[in-house]
This record gives sequence, C-alpha cells and structure tokens, in this order.
Amino acid sequence: MAEPVAAVSIDAPVDLAAALSERIRGIGTSQIGLVADRGRDDPDVVKLWIGEGDLPTPPFIVEAAHRAMQAGHTRYTTSLGLPALRAALSAYHARHWGVDVPADRFAVTAGGMNAIMQAAQALLEPGDEILIPAPAWPNLAEAVRITGGVPVTVPYRIQPDGRFSLPLADIEAALTPRTRVIMVNSPSNPTGWTMPLSEMTALRDLARARGLWILSDEVYAHFTYGNQIAPSFLQICTEDDRLIVTNTFSKNWAMTGWRAGWVIFPRGLAPTFAKLGQYSTTSIPTFIQHACVAALEEGDGFIRTMVDRCAEARTILVDGLASLPGVTVAPPDGAFYLMPRIAGDEPSLELAYRLLREAKVGVAPGTAFGPEGEGLVRICFAISPELAREAVDRLTRVLGRI
Repeated sequence: MAEPVAAVSIDAPVDLAAALSERIRGIGTSQIGLVADRGRDDPDVVKLWIGEGDLPTPPFIVEAAHRAMQAGHTRYTTSLGLPALRAALSAYHARHWGVDVPADRFAVTAGGMNAIMQAAQALLEPGDEILIPAPAWPNLAEAVRITGGVPVTVPYRIQPDGRFSLPLADIEAALTPRTRVIMVNSPSNPTGWTMPLSEMTALRDLARARGLWILSDEVYAHFTYGNQIAPSFLQICTEDDRLIVTNTFSKNWAMTGWRAGWVIFPRGLAPTFAKLGQYSTTSIPTFIQHACVAALEEGDGFIRTMVDRCAEARTILVDGLASLPGVTVAPPDGAFYLMPRIAGDEPSLELAYRLLREAKVGVAPGTAFGPEGEGLVRICFAISPELAREAVDRLTRVLGRI
C-alpha cells in the first residue's frame, strides 16, 4: 500500500524565490530604486536620482511615430531593425565621428540595456571575467552576472579636487587569465570621466595584444562641455577588431521611455545579433523605429539644446555645492552627472535618505554604483537652470550644517 502523502496547507507561505536559479537569486537590489521608492510619488521632491532629463520627447519624433502608426507600420519587422533605420545610424556616425560603418554592422535593440545584454550574451562563457571601471552604472555588472560572467571592478582614482582618472596601468594590472572583455563607459555614468582618444588607442593596442574584447558604451558622447564630441573607439578600430559599441536613443533625444537603442559589431556578426534579437525581443515596435529615423535625421538641433541646458545646470550645481563645507566636487568632462564627495562617516545610502527627508531632494547614493562609491552621491543635472538653483538652495540648507 502506498504511503499517505501529507497534505500541504494552502495557508503555508511558500518561498518560490528559493527555487530559482542561483544566478538569478544573486541579482542585486538597486539602491537608486530604494531611495526613489520613498519619494517618487511626492510632488514636492526635486528628483535628481534617475538618469534622464526633464524635457519631453520633441514633437517631431512623436509625430513621426504617430504617422507611422497611421500608415500601418505596426507589424513585425526584421530583428536587426528596419533597413532605413540602420542606414540612418550609419549616416549619423559618419556625420559626427567621420567613420564609415556600413549599415550591416548595426542592430536595433530595446534600449541601451538590451544592447549591453546582447553583447554580454555574445561574448561571455560562465566564469569569464569582464573588467568594469568603478563606480559604475549597476546594470553593467548585473547584466554580466545574469549571463554567468564575473564582473571585476577597476576603481577610478579620485583626485584631491574631486576629478576621476583611470590609468591604463590599473586596467592592465587587473587582467587575469580569465579576463575576456574590458568594459569602457565614456563619458562615464556616474563619474563624468571621459577617455581621451590617445588612451583609447593605447587600450586598443593592449586588447589586440592580449586577444581581448572591448565593450564600449558610448551613450553620453554628445554630452561634453568643451565644444567637442567625445571620441569613439570606432575612430581607431577596424571592422575586424574585437570591438562592440552600444548606444541608445534615450539620452540624446529625451526618449527614455521609448526603449530604443543600437549595437555595433564587427564584420560578419550580423547573423549572430539577428538571432540574439530574435530570441530576446523579436524586434522593437516598427513605428518606434520610424520615429528613431526622424530623431537621427532631424534631431541634431535638439541635442545641442539638451547639451547647452545641461552645461548651464552643471555650472549652477558645481558652483553652489563647491561652496559648502565638507563638499568636494569638480565639473565633470562629460555625461550629465555630478558625483560630489560629502565629508563625514554617514553611509551614502543613509545620506541619500536624509537628503530626501530633510531637503526634499532625491539623489542616488554612491554605493548604488558599487562599494567604490561610498562617501559619494550622484546628482543628475539634465534639468532646467531654475530647478538646479532650487536644488542648490535646498541642499545648502541641509549640507551647509555639516
């Protein structure tokens, strides 16, 4: 006779999370989200924690999407992206960096995050290491962990004036026999560090000598403050180099919610990225791709407006915060973030909570970007000058007491 099976109480709590894969159970919780969850619904909070500007998507892009929907462009398309969009991406890179990257080396992705995930899936075997300068956007390391890779951080050096640097020798010292990829995010989120072309060339030579891949996230290339676009690895690499470049429509054209980006890969890898796209998102909405063509072909003026606006807010925030006791901050060379150091022993997460509570200003704790960010906070300055002044006034009332 079979043994009786014990009844399972329907009221007993079941921890199904424990039944998930170890790799997925290890995904970290975003500290940016922890802070934002405490204030996202408060209309009185100046929200500077998320990496997006406060302008809406420009009307010419919205109208292009609307026209495409009305014209019936609501069906599946190729996983690599519309041919017209890939051609527009090729022309965009030729116009801004003077490089000839044919359309068949581009794939359209569901934002920059999906581009990075596809690159990680393409490059990493379980246990492979990828070097990531840190503090770093937390999504980079988590994408690596999800694919079974091992993120290895290379800390930026912080100068006495608050500027960040990254000597090539520090990257080379972090290499091991398991290293397969070197990640570069220039201009950097969250530090604003921007890699000069000469250092890119030196890193390219190191990667060639060691047989390593470079994964270059160039999202903030237009957001520089010396009237010159940030350099790209595409300017010094060939179509046969081990280089993958990722980018997004989110920052340049205020399209964070549209979820559109792209990846550039070496010659001959289009079939690989077609499959990665097919088996992850199939494709992004066709009408959004038509809107992206409009952004690329008509949107250079909007980018200049965005950058000029950021530059003014940057000056207001740097000048205001630098005058406060215990605050060390330098104007970043690129991107649209400040990462000031705040004196004292208060953990950066607790400091972010306190600034939200006492100043009604939402900032990202430095440790959201790794332990290398302890003692720092990140402030997004893709905002109006008026909002930047309000943020300085509020932060001064709290930080001025340190």
